Amino acid sequence: MARFLSWTFLRHFLRLQLGLFLFACAVATMLEARIGLDPWSALHEGVSGQLGWTFGRVTQSMGLLLIVFSLITLRVRPGIGTICNMLFIGPWLDFLRTLDWFPRFAEGIPGTLQFLVGLCIMGLASAVYIGARLGAGPRDGFVMGLSIRLHKSLRLVRIAVELTVLLAAFLCGGSIGLGTVIFALLMGPIMQTALRVFHISKDPSPAWRNPRIVKPAET
Repeated sequence: MARFLSWTFLRHFLRLQLGLFLFACAVATMLEARIGLDPWSALHEGVSGQLGWTFGRVTQSMGLLLIVFSLITLRVRPGIGTICNMLFIGPWLDFLRTLDWFPRFAEGIPGTLQFLVGLCIMGLASAVYIGARLGAGPRDGFVMGLSIRLHKSLRLVRIAVELTVLLAAFLCGGSIGLGTVIFALLMGPIMQTALRVFHISKDPSPAWRNPRIVKPAET
C-alpha cells in the first residue's frame, strides 16, 4: 500500500491523468471535425448495429477482449493506466463536447485541418500517458505489444492494424469517411514520432518503478 502513496507514484499518476485528458481533447477535436470516425469507432458503430448493443457496450466489450488477448498472446500486462483509460476518457470527452467554445469547424478544408490537429494532439497525449508507465489503453497496448512480438516498427504495425479495422468496419456497416482513412494512415507515424521525441519506451506494460528508457520506439 505504501508504494501507492509515494510521491513517485503520485507523479506518474498525475502524468497519466494529464495524458488521458489530452487524449479526450484529441478525440473530441476529431469528432467535431465531422469528416468521419476513426477506424475503431467506425467498427464499434458497425458491430453495434449488427448486434443491437449500445455503442458504449460494444466499446467496453472490445476493449476487454483486447486486454485479455494482449495479455495471453502478447504478454502485455494491464495496469492502472489501462483501467483509467477505459473509465476517464469517456466522461472527459462528453464534458468537452458540451463546451460552447470548443472548436467545431465541421467538414470541408477547415474540418480536415481540425481533424489533423486532433491527430497531433493524440500523438502527444499517447506519449504523455504511456510515458507514465502505468499501463497502456487496450488498443495502444495491443498495437505496441504486436510491434514488439513481430519485431516491426510501431508505425507499420499501427497502419496495418488500423487498415484491417477499417475494412472490418466497412464490412459491418460502420461509417467510413475521409477522417477514417486519414487516421488509419497517419496515426501510426504520428504516434511513433511522439514516442521517439519524448524518449518513451514502446513496451506498454506498467513499469512505473523503473521509468528509464529501455526500448525506444523504432523507425
